[in-house]
Amino acid sequence: MDRHHPICRTCGVQRARDADRTLCPICADERQYVGWGGQRWVSITELHAEGHRGVVREEAPGLWGVGVEPSVGIGQRALVVPGPDGNVLFDCVPYVDESTVDAVRQVGGLAAIAVSHPHFYGSMVEWSRAFGDIPVYVHASDAEWVPRSGNIVLWEGDRREILPGRTLVNCGIHFPGGTVLHWPGLDGKGALCTGDIFTVVMDRRWVSFMYSYPNLIPEHPDTIVRAVSLVDSMPYDTVYGGWWGRVVAGGAKERVRRSADRYLAHVGR
Repeated sequence: MDRHHPICRTCGVQRARDADRTLCPICADERQYVGWGGQRWVSITELHAEGHRGVVREEAPGLWGVGVEPSVGIGQRALVVPGPDGNVLFDCVPYVDESTVDAVRQVGGLAAIAVSHPHFYGSMVEWSRAFGDIPVYVHASDAEWVPRSGNIVLWEGDRREILPGRTLVNCGIHFPGGTVLHWPGLDGKGALCTGDIFTVVMDRRWVSFMYSYPNLIPEHPDTIVRAVSLVDSMPYDTVYGGWWGRVVAGGAKERVRRSADRYLAHVGR
């Protein structure tokens, strides 16, 4: 495990050692922002020295989440999504160490990683290598944002099953490659892991959709209509968002439909 690659303090994405450190390209994009104190970098070694640690705990009974405390960058947590032929880590976090890896191994380890969009890449190559260089699935539409070489699998099209019962869906929200993960769920009724492609808002009866969250740029209505239609044919009753506790528990398909209708009404569609 290489603990010295630079990680952007603002977005939490790890880059190659020889990357230009003048400016993080992900943060320079209009969907993100450069920290008010200017561009700053950190490494896993420095995060450890500052007291950051990986956290593995249940998001729901039988579904494990992976986060960092104190939080780093955007503060997201990933999900260890179970199923035949191994677990999928959906989304990623900036910090990883031996203790965190051991904790994930205790809940079944990882067979693959899939990431919703560039803001959640975290230290995805380091995570891949920690579990034997497992594949990291990124939609080809976001290939320009991949920050490090590794076992990156660029997939194309609307859907791809990466392990039995775990299917990626390219919704195209937030980024052209914006992806959610469909799986049978803990109760067999189906579930979506969405990061902030469909973001579970503070009123957890609803989700919302944005092109840029920090800069409050709305997503295009046609993109939302396409995204909702892509998942509408798939059974799901729960939506797991990208942060601890951001879960629509029950009736999620109807709540996503209503959320899209509400959004479209407010933008005059």
